[in-house]
Amino acid sequence: MIDSELADIERQILARRPEHSIDPSLDRIRELTKLLGDPQGAYPVIHITGTNGKTSTARMTETLLRARGLRTGLFTSPHLVSIRERISVDGEPVSAERFVEIYREIEPYLHLVDQNQPVPLSFFEVLVGMAFAAFADAPVDVAVIEVGMGGTWDNTNVADGAVAVVTPISIDHAKYLGETVSQIAADKAGIIKPGAVAVLGQQPVDAATELIRRAVQVGATVAREGIEFGVLSRELAIGGQRLSIRGLLGDYHDLYLPLFGAYQAGNAACALAAVEAFSGARGSAAGSVAERAGGAAGGLAGGAVARSGGSSQSESAGLDSQLVATAFAMMSSPGRLEIVRRSPVVVIDSAHNPAGMAAAADALTESFGPAEVIAVLAVSADKDVARILDELEPAAAAVVATTNSSSRCMPAAMLAELARPVFGPDRVHVADRLDDAIELAVSLADEATAAVSGPLTGLISGDAELGIDGATGTVVLITGSVITAGDARLLLTGDRG
Repeated sequence: MIDSELADIERQILARRPEHSIDPSLDRIRELTKLLGDPQGAYPVIHITGTNGKTSTARMTETLLRARGLRTGLFTSPHLVSIRERISVDGEPVSAERFVEIYREIEPYLHLVDQNQPVPLSFFEVLVGMAFAAFADAPVDVAVIEVGMGGTWDNTNVADGAVAVVTPISIDHAKYLGETVSQIAADKAGIIKPGAVAVLGQQPVDAATELIRRAVQVGATVAREGIEFGVLSRELAIGGQRLSIRGLLGDYHDLYLPLFGAYQAGNAACALAAVEAFSGARGSAAGSVAERAGGAAGGLAGGAVARSGGSSQSESAGLDSQLVATAFAMMSSPGRLEIVRRSPVVVIDSAHNPAGMAAAADALTESFGPAEVIAVLAVSADKDVARILDELEPAAAAVVATTNSSSRCMPAAMLAELARPVFGPDRVHVADRLDDAIELAVSLADEATAAVSGPLTGLISGDAELGIDGATGTVVLITGSVITAGDARLLLTGDRG
């Protein structure tokens, strides 16, 4: 019964204007939240934007907060498999029963807004309203909210974040956000609110300029990765990496992060700084957070971050180091260089723009260095596909062009045509269906492994912690979009969320 009711509600939500069809206005969501009693004001918010790394950073931030004993809400988008993934309480997606309850509770107000506004509520606006209401009903101690797109006009921006996190910015969604990094950064900077702490991941100079300009305008405190906080050291470890991180309130050493890639280390540093800033903003350390984040005399490159009162005070003001280590070891990011099969190793990744593909390719090369990579690629037609292919090519021995379940996906034959000049015709294969593409890639991997007759050495050979026994010398990477990663995850694991 509940499954059929959930399916019916999903159909109703999906029938609305899709989230990639943007009508830049906060009027509809403001009317909805007002009718709901402004639930987004019932709890403090950590708000997260950026181009890549938003979901990973949001998940890491939520994990740290939950490890500190706080009841958490987490809103992320898009989802991999189940729409319920977008709304989590205490680290778990809301149940099917609870999802139905939330929708039924706000359904009358959806119809009122639809009648009053010239444009009906969209798919994304409905889910934002549901998340805000769910977190107020729980109730949560803090909500970690990831934007859908941009910042200023994103529907989540009716919430005022005590901490605003901006992960690295690059060009994506240019049709809506702007053709330059400066324009995109100016839009994303809109989540930085008066009196907030702005935690900024590594940024291009043009992006950093816009973000700091916004922070000055609204009187926000700025904490910058690589200056006020950041990764001190990192080394490869079984199933991930081991880190030392300088936070805003102290240094944290010997942290095991079970995720691959330098970019995930940066995301983790941003998450840690966000939780430190949030902790300071809520307690007696508020002034010291502002002083350390805004008034540091030196950055990571120049030595220690300036901390008033000396190192002993900063250590006592920092988060509990064992708690942080425990939280880091718990961190996960499904669909981000996630191993879903062994022998051959199959990895899924949600990279969907050039910067994301570059980061994924670097991480893949670093963490699975000896392996030959067979890439299965399905991308949206509205993306910069040529540059995505350019970033993928150095890391992949061959590519299988295919499609995913989205109507926006580029046809496999068209993708193959674009790939051939980049990879060469002998390295490009085509399969119209994703399941056929995965089967083809696995067979190519098996052939490559048989040709070299050697096990994959290093990080993943015979690795009991990863569960890869007798791993072969070839890795299959399935990538190109969140939808591609989600479709592949469902096909290979059967996990429907």
